[in-house]
Amino acid sequence: MKRIYEPAAYAAEPGVYWHGTVTSPDWPRLSHDLRTDVAVIGGGFTGLVAALRLAQDGVGVVLLEAETPGFGASTRNGGFCCLGGSKAPHGLLRRRFGEDGAAAWYATEKAAVATVAALLQDHRIDADTHSEGETLLAHTPRAMAALRAEARTVPELYGVDPTLIEAGDMRAHGLGGPFHGALTTPIGFALNPAKYHAGLAAAAGAAGVALYAHTPVTRIDRQGATTRLCTPDGTVTADRVILATNGYSSDDLPPWLRARYLPVQSSVLMTRPLTAAEQEAQGWTSAQMAYDTRTLLHYFRKLPDGRFLFGIRGGLTATPRAQSAINRKIRADFHTMFPAWREVEVTHQWSGLVCLMANLTPFAGPVPGHPGLFGGLGYHGNGVAMGSHTGALLAALVQGKTPDGPYPPAMQAPPARFPLGRFRRSLLAPAYAAAALLDR
Repeated sequence: MKRIYEPAAYAAEPGVYWHGTVTSPDWPRLSHDLRTDVAVIGGGFTGLVAALRLAQDGVGVVLLEAETPGFGASTRNGGFCCLGGSKAPHGLLRRRFGEDGAAAWYATEKAAVATVAALLQDHRIDADTHSEGETLLAHTPRAMAALRAEARTVPELYGVDPTLIEAGDMRAHGLGGPFHGALTTPIGFALNPAKYHAGLAAAAGAAGVALYAHTPVTRIDRQGATTRLCTPDGTVTADRVILATNGYSSDDLPPWLRARYLPVQSSVLMTRPLTAAEQEAQGWTSAQMAYDTRTLLHYFRKLPDGRFLFGIRGGLTATPRAQSAINRKIRADFHTMFPAWREVEVTHQWSGLVCLMANLTPFAGPVPGHPGLFGGLGYHGNGVAMGSHTGALLAALVQGKTPDGPYPPAMQAPPARFPLGRFRRSLLAPAYAAAALLDR
């Protein structure tokens, strides 16, 4: 595989809290040759939802996961099922796709959350859901002024009324901390991503999907009207193929992917359950999933059992020295923002890869120049909802159907390549430096 980070970025993460909350699905390793209608590469949210929807439509499906089920971002994330998936600001969306195209994107954000809610309900998946939408916290007075302006646009963009919370009212809402106000948009919820993933896996298996783990695809060959996927111990020949590897992709599988995605690191810590007294001492008693207005944002939430999750963006390499530095930084940021919890034990700490796109929008659709190949990736740190919705879109597209849910022009545009090819990670250092200056 041709990946751009050090091997440690793609290694198992024994510190992931979610992994201890559910029995991981047990999928066999492919050891023979298969023929199927559709092959799915990648066993995360996108791949599983696509495979599940296809099987429900009576399509034969084989899913191939290179590592363990949910190995990548699907079980390393913070469990925020919320609006997002793009880094393109409103003005850019409007210039590129027009007013209707921008509106279609916002409708898709809402639909993505609804996709997950429907999957949870339809398949009776208990994923410890909580939080009434998401809360954005202003880290400076200027950021709060921007939130007041944003509050006026939310009804038009999303069709809901947000709640604006001024600084003096923050503790009354259980949002104590170094914040200058907040904006809550009542769309979305938090969940345990490993329980959601395990539920999807169980539903896909019950629907007839052939699920395989420890089965990396090493080569993709087009043979007439079919595609042949080679793995270490067997092959899969399929009429159509879905590529759903996101930030854990390889630049040569297929070569079209080269430089069309940019993985970036995200790190998370989890505390022991906080007592009621500790929560009161900090003034944070809210069950809201929240994040701040920094470009290099912090995201955090209190779990139903009182544990506190805190995450940050950042980290340029996956060397031991760099990982030690990011471990120190995340704890320092956590203690700065929540000083009353400085002595609270951190029980788990881990990292994963978020996937950025040069277009600043996700991609879902047929891969140009590759008949029978479809791809879905690039959720910009919001893959619980958008990755799931992308899987549903792909399930329709590979059958030649019009998707049931919104499929905006922003997701149909083929992804551009980042400059510098396999050295594109070097673009992050100046970008992070600029973001740090803007975040002051």
